[in-house]
Amino acid sequence: MTMNIESTERGLSRQNNHNKEGADSSNFISPSVVKLVLLLVSCTCGFVGMIGGPLLLRLYFLHGGSGKWLSSWAQMTGFPLLFIPLVILYYSRRNQNIDFFASRKLLFHAALTGLIQGIGNFMFCFGLSFLPVSTVSLLVTTQLIFTSFISLIWVKQKFTPYSLNAVVLIIMGTILIASSRSSDRPPGVTNSQYVFGFFISIASAAIFGFVIVSTQVACARANQAMTYSIVLQFQVCVAFFATLTCALGSLINQDFTAMHKEAREFGLGAKMYYLVLVSNMVVWQMMFIGRAGIIFCTSSLFAGVMSAIFSTLSQIAAVIAFHENFAGEKGMALALTL
Repeated sequence: MTMNIESTERGLSRQNNHNKEGADSSNFISPSVVKLVLLLVSCTCGFVGMIGGPLLLRLYFLHGGSGKWLSSWAQMTGFPLLFIPLVILYYSRRNQNIDFFASRKLLFHAALTGLIQGIGNFMFCFGLSFLPVSTVSLLVTTQLIFTSFISLIWVKQKFTPYSLNAVVLIIMGTILIASSRSSDRPPGVTNSQYVFGFFISIASAAIFGFVIVSTQVACARANQAMTYSIVLQFQVCVAFFATLTCALGSLINQDFTAMHKEAREFGLGAKMYYLVLVSNMVVWQMMFIGRAGIIFCTSSLFAGVMSAIFSTLSQIAAVIAFHENFAGEKGMALALTL
C-alpha cells in the first residue's frame, strides 16, 4: 500500500513538472524567431531609409538648395528618435544581470566612427548635388566592394567565389556609368563637376563600407554581452558625433545662416522646404537603425549586401519620381549590380 502511494505521488509529481514545463515552453519565444523578426524590421527600416533619403536630398538640390553640410547635418540630427525604442527596451527588460548600458570603450569607438560617418555623409550629399539619384545609387553599390575587402582584412570574413563575382560585376557596372556621362549629366552641371561628383560618390561608398565593418568590429570587441539596446546606444553615439561634425561644417560654411533665405526662395515653398528637411531627419534615422539591426542579427558583409540591393531599388524610384534619364548603359549597369 505504501509503495502504491509513493508511486502515485511520484507520478503526480512528474505530471506536474511536465505541465509546468509545457506552460513555460508555451510562453517562451525562440531567440531565433526574435532575431528573425528583428532582422525583417531592420530590413524594412533600411529599405525606407535607402529609398526615401536620396530622393528627399535630390528634391532639396533640384529646387535651389545648396547647403551640402546642411543636408548632411539633416541626415544625422534626427537621432533623438532612437531614444524612443531605448526607453521601451529599458522598462521592458527582463534579465537584470545583463548590462543595459554600453561600455565607455564601445562609446569611444562609436564617437570615432561618428566623426568618419559625418564626413562620408557630406561626400554623399556633394555627389548628389551634381549627379542624378539613379547614378549616385549605382555608385554607392560599390560600398559592397569596400565592405568585402575590409571584412577580409579586418574580421577575416571568407571571400567566396560569389563575393568575387559580385565585386567584378559591380566594377563593370561602374565603368558603364562612367562611359555614359555625356547622356547622364543633368542640365547646368559641367563635365568637371560631374567627374568630381562621380569620384566623391565612390569615396563616400568607401567610407560607408568602412563604417559598416567598424561597427561589427566594435561590437565584437566590446567585452560585454551585445544586446539590441547596446547596438542602438552605439548608433546614438555615432549619430551624435556625426551631427557635430556636420554642424561644425555648416557653421563654417554659414549654411545655417543661409537656410532661411533658401526657404523663402525654395521652388516648392517655405513650408515644403522645412518639411523636406524634417523628413530627411526621419528617413535617414530609419536607415541607420536598419543597418545597425542587420549587423546585429547577421554580419557587416550581409549589411553591405542589403545596402547594395536597396541602392539599386532607389534608382528605379528616382526614375519614377524625377523622370531621370535612364540610358542603355545605366540599365546594363543596374542589371549587373542586381
